[in-house]
Amino acid sequence: MSDYQAMQAELTGAIAAASDLDAIEALRVAVLGKAGSVTGLLKTLGGMSPEERQSVGPQIHALRETVTAALAARKAALESAALEAKLAGETLDMTLPAAASPRGSVHPVSQVMDELAEIFADMGFAVATGPEIEDDWHNFTALNIPETHPARAMHDTFYFPDANAEGQKMLLRTHTSPVQIRTMMSQEPPIRIIAPGRVYRSDSDATHTPMFHQVEGLVIDRGIHMGHLKWTLETFLKAYFETDDIVLRLRPSYFPFTEPSAEVDVGYKQEKGRRIVGGNGDDDGHAWMELLGSGMVNRRVIANCGLDPDVWQGFAFGVGVDRLAMLKYGMDDLRAFFDGDLRWLAHYGFGALSVPTLSGGISA
Repeated sequence: MSDYQAMQAELTGAIAAASDLDAIEALRVAVLGKAGSVTGLLKTLGGMSPEERQSVGPQIHALRETVTAALAARKAALESAALEAKLAGETLDMTLPAAASPRGSVHPVSQVMDELAEIFADMGFAVATGPEIEDDWHNFTALNIPETHPARAMHDTFYFPDANAEGQKMLLRTHTSPVQIRTMMSQEPPIRIIAPGRVYRSDSDATHTPMFHQVEGLVIDRGIHMGHLKWTLETFLKAYFETDDIVLRLRPSYFPFTEPSAEVDVGYKQEKGRRIVGGNGDDDGHAWMELLGSGMVNRRVIANCGLDPDVWQGFAFGVGVDRLAMLKYGMDDLRAFFDGDLRWLAHYGFGALSVPTLSGGISA
């Protein structure tokens, strides 16, 4: 047996006897590393004569290939054995439920918006939208609130320093009533719309914020009267609060864009520190709570939109979406709606599949 064959037998025996991956790695470095024994033999070929290199070279290369293959085979065998041992020692109960992953939720304002759209769609109303940055004419003047009108003091809000191309002042809209104006000017009656969206006013406390959400309704048709308004509001509130025990009280009020105008009160009672809408406000244990404003659309507003008020009449109403959410779902501070607290949203939020339907339940 040649010296190379003896060396091969010695090395393959050592490789076969290696008990773990660390031992295999140590052998690889000792044999095939930069200073390894087989690597050293390969380096000696450079100093040999062509005849010696032709005779000895194939033996050294065969030694390297054999040792390399033996190292790879032993490493694969040890890795497989280690994996088998790990699998035998570890167990996983596939019947256990998976760990809960974080899930988002629908904000109460978005949910209530969907509820309102579902309710009014069933009553034949379409959803209309408009810009949140409005001009002075659409936001005030067209609604019978000229520049010197005292009602502007209740609305004056966030104005922009620049005017539009027509020279009109621009501001963040204070209500969604401009959507009513734009709708009346862009489509022929009859009109039945709700206009939900964000509005802005200079106000901030537990029940008011500089930005809040509002939904307004508008009906323009022939022969419209206050009876239609009252029926619409009763039907809406019964569906929204999911109770037939809704009693309304209409109190005379004043809004520049409606005539006559009425504040709408609803009966309620206190239950475990929470207001529960329903019942007659004059009954024992009940009281009245102002909920929204309404009235017949002012003749001037109809005329400002290019319609003949002797032919077309209508009613309008408006209510805060955030306020509706607070009453129905038991929130007591409007500012929490915009704090971005995930704990609050996890408590009051809705699942992505909690889609309101009249058949399945508005708040299901």
